[in-house]
Formats: sequence, C-alpha cells, structure tokens
Amino acid sequence: MNSFNLSAEIWRDTSLLSSTDQPASIDDLQPTESNHGVLDPKTYEAVEAEALFAKINYTKTKIGKLVLYRSLVHTVSTAPVVQQKQAGLQEVAENPELFKALSDYIDRLIVGEKLLHHLLYGEFVGGLTTNEPVAGSSKLEFGGHGYRQFKDGTQFVVDMVEAVNTLPDPKSLYLRELITTINDFGKSRIYSLMQGPIFLAGGKFKTKKEKPRFLPLPRFRPSIFKWMPMLLFAIAVYGILFAFETMLPDLGASYIGYGILALTVPVFPIIMLAIGVSDRDSVIYPLRKQFRQSPELARVMKALGLLDELMSIHRYAQSFDGDKVLPDVIAKKHHLLTAIKARNPILIDDIPDYVPNDILLDAEDRLVIITGPNSGGKTAYCKTIAQIQLLGQMGCYIPAVKVQLVPVDHIYYQVPDPGQLDEGMGRFGHELKRTREIFFNSTSRSLVVLDELSEGTTFEEKMTLSEYVLKGFHQLGATILLVTHNHELCERLQKENIGRYLQIEFKSEGSTHRLIAGVSRVSHADRVASKLGFSKEDVEKHVEKQREGK
Repeated sequence: MNSFNLSAEIWRDTSLLSSTDQPASIDDLQPTESNHGVLDPKTYEAVEAEALFAKINYTKTKIGKLVLYRSLVHTVSTAPVVQQKQAGLQEVAENPELFKALSDYIDRLIVGEKLLHHLLYGEFVGGLTTNEPVAGSSKLEFGGHGYRQFKDGTQFVVDMVEAVNTLPDPKSLYLRELITTINDFGKSRIYSLMQGPIFLAGGKFKTKKEKPRFLPLPRFRPSIFKWMPMLLFAIAVYGILFAFETMLPDLGASYIGYGILALTVPVFPIIMLAIGVSDRDSVIYPLRKQFRQSPELARVMKALGLLDELMSIHRYAQSFDGDKVLPDVIAKKHHLLTAIKARNPILIDDIPDYVPNDILLDAEDRLVIITGPNSGGKTAYCKTIAQIQLLGQMGCYIPAVKVQLVPVDHIYYQVPDPGQLDEGMGRFGHELKRTREIFFNSTSRSLVVLDELSEGTTFEEKMTLSEYVLKGFHQLGATILLVTHNHELCERLQKENIGRYLQIEFKSEGSTHRLIAGVSRVSHADRVASKLGFSKEDVEKHVEKQREGK
C-alpha cells in the first residue's frame, strides 16, 4: 500500500473530535442496531468487548482512549492498514530511543489536552476570574469569559505542533504518516488562528498572513484588561477633573469633580465585564465553533490519539508474561484464523495455569462443531477466538505462539435468548429471528459463533432446522462455530463429510479444558448434579427422610 492510500484509510473518519457543544465519549462509540461495524450490539455484549478493552487500555490521553476503543469495537477490515500499523509497533519495540521520545511527547501533552477540552466544550458564565470548573454544576462551567481557557487551549495545540519536531525520524510508513500530519497542521489556517495574532474585520477573523499590510485592524487580545478602553476611560475621568479644577475654581467645583470621580469608580468594573461579555460572545465562542468544526484540528487530534494507541498496545504487550505475537495478517476473500497455543486475553491474568488451545479455521475447516459438558471450556474457547480476531484485526499483540488471520467484515455471536413475552414470541422465535438476521448478513469473510441452535422446540424440529441452517452457512463460506450437546446432529453432518468436530477432553478428575478431536457422546449430567448435591441418590435420600419425619 502506498503512502496516499494509507493516508486515505487512516483519515477516512476523524469524527472523534465532536463538532457539537458536547465532547465525544465512549458511550457515543458503542455499537447500536443502526450504527455498528464488525460488532453488532448483541455480539458486543457476548464477546465481553468492554472487559477486553479494559485489559488492553494503557492510553494516557482522552483522545487516545477513544481511538483505542473505536479500533477495537469498530475495527478496520483492510489487511494492508493493519500490516502498516504492526510495522509501527515493531519499530517502537525495537527502538528504545523512539519509544522514550514518543512517551515523553505524549506525557508532555496530557494536561494541555484537558485545557483544549475546556476551551472547546466549556461554558463561560461571566464574572471577573476563575480557572477551575464551577463546583456542583452538571455542565463544564467556568467563571469568567473564557480568556484563560482560550490561551491555555490554543497553547496546547501550538505546543503539540512545535514539540513534534523534537521526535526522531521514524522509518515505518505508519509513524511517518502520523508525525507528518501533526507537522502539516502547523501550515493550516486554524493553526494560525490558534497561534495568533488574530485581527477583527467586520465580524470575521483574519490571521497575520491574511491581514492587509497597511490596513489598521483591531487585534484580539485574550484578556479583560484592554489598553484602549482603559486609556479612554482614564482620559475621560481626567477631563472631568481638569474641567472642574480649571474652569470653575472660584465656586469650589473641584470638590464636585472629586465627587463625580468617586461615582465613576464603580463604573470601571462594569465596563470591564461588558468587554468580557463582548469578547466571549463575538470572538471566543465563534472562534471555538470554527475549531470544533475544523477537519484539520480533528485530524491532528486523531493523530495524537493514534500515537497514544500505539504506545498503549506496546505497554499492553509488556504487561503480561508468556507468549505474545503480532499476527500474520493476510488479505484473502475468505476468512481464516489459525493460532498455536492461544490463550484467552481476559482470563490469562486471573488463571495463571490457563490451558492454551490451538485454533484452526480455514477454507477446509470453516464449520467447527464443539461438544462436551457444561463448564468444560466450550464457551471460553469460542470467546477466545472472537477476542483474538478483534485484537489481531486492530493490529494488537495476541497471547499465543503464532497467529495467522484474515480480517473479517463481521463477527456474530448468538447466545441463548429467553425471549420477550410481551412481543408474543417465545425463546424459539427470538433465537430463530437472531439466526436469520445473522445468516442474511454473513459473507465468506464473516466469523459466526452459535451457542446452540433451535432451542425451545421439539427434538425433531431442532434436528431439521439445525441441519439446513448449518448447511446454508457452510455454503455461504462463512466461518462457523457451533456449540452443542446434540451429538445426533453431528452424526448426520459427519455422514456428508461436513464440518470438523472438537470435544472437551474429560478425565477422571474432570475437564482438562483442552479441546481434542471427536464428538462427545457421554453425558456428564450425573457428575454435575452430584457436585451440586442434586443427584438421583440425593433426591431419593431427601424423599425418604421426609417420609420418615411423618
């Protein structure tokens, strides 16, 4: 991928800097039924996307956190972009000097980012001065007229552009693109307005470059103390005193002059407050509206977020022990995911002796049916696959020895649904509706996990429906994982050489949480019931005890 195409992909969407009066937040980025990418809302919940984000989030800036979250939840499906991002990660990992320089650069900007946030989204309620948000307000309110926030917020942007020149020249195309974007922002009109000076011309704003050389225009100074109004006020007061002292001395009018002077003193702060309101409403608010709506500022802030995201992924990789790898991301028309000794990225910290499993999902083995007892590890295995796909697709490290994948266009995860009685639809109807939704939106580059099929109906109907649905998915070419206890369904599909079959390994002491080839035909219900104290013997003993009590 050449530089132009990479640039187009990276800056396809820069909406993380809100153009409204409310800042963007993670809540705004959560998938909805009408606006989602790789993850729809149900899958988002099923794969524990929030918990996964919490594990990998080592960002330091607000914009970095938003970028990382969107990279995970609305991950890209273009392999070359992921490859270039990985090259940037590898350069950071292999170049300690670059890592330290980027860390210092981001650390330097943390406080300033908050100040820009105050300028863009604060409300300035008047008064003489305050730099801190008004306590107890549900909004981001400040006393004063926004002068301090204007100076601090714009200075942050100037510092961000100037400090980027101190960074070492990176070799990777991805890092060069981000740093060049920040550099180039220094040539924009919005940057010139932030850097100043700003000249006022009939309700419009002109930069130093735009101002005609010999045309005198008032210059905006972000301060309530304006030398021209203060000078005019002083001249007026002096004129009053001079008039009374020189023109009417014999009448003792000088005393009247001093009395008038005393009356004018309270007028001075009123004039200052009026100046502040005028600056706020006619300069600061209109300017910050331009800043919020500026695609150039949105782009440069996203560039900062992408740098922070890259550093966060690097820190995440350093945060846990054991094998970790950047996956080999390839571009193909059909989904593929293979991993050696993969571990669940959420559970590895909580389970030190977590049992790794291999993953093989390719063109020949795109339908995998998993059987085994409850609590054996089937669901954890499926979630591991979905979470690894997400991490790999966003260019992140994966807890495994080796991984190869093709980016997906969708991940669908169907879990048992008890149904909504108020809609006149039972469990079977709701689950079938969800399966239908997944089926008609799946492609050969989709990853689909089905936790049981056709529950809530008769065994014969379940067998018929499950069989034709799975065959339909198989013919579409999507990658399908089915979790089931229905070994009879497996036997039907095996006769037609459809699917690959895995089962939970089970030994005398219980599940090993390892998946091995085959179909589990042995029921472990008695084992589970005994463990809960509800076996056949437990029931019979309780009944006998009640009878004896009578």
